[in-house]
Amino acid sequence: MIQISPEAAAKIGALKKEDGKDDSAFLRVEVKKGGCSGLSYKMNFESVPRDGDKYFESHGQKIAVAPNSMMYLLGMTLEYSGGLNGKGFVFNNPNAAKQCGCGSSFNV
Repeated sequence: MIQISPEAAAKIGALKKEDGKDDSAFLRVEVKKGGCSGLSYKMNFESVPRDGDKYFESHGQKIAVAPNSMMYLLGMTLEYSGGLNGKGFVFNNPNAAKQCGCGSSFNV
C-alpha cells in the first residue's frame, strides 16, 4: 500500500487545479533508472489508466503505480513539506537503503 499525507493530498489537489486537470486526473508515481543514487522518482498527472496499474487513494487523491515500479514503492508515504524551509514532496520510502542528499534519488 502507498499512503498520501493530508498535506501532500492538499498540494496534489492544488497542483491539479493549477494545471487545469479535472477530477479524472490522478498522480502517476514511477521509479526510473538515474539520479545520484541509481534510481529516481518521477511524478506526473495523467487521466488515462495503463494496463496493470495499481491504484491507491488517500485523502481524496488517487495515485497510480505501474507494476515495474511497485516493488520499489510498496509501503511508501508521500508527504509534502511547504513553507520557507520546506522540501516540497518527500518520499518516505522504507525500501530505500540509501538516498541522495536532496531525497530525489535512492537505491535499494
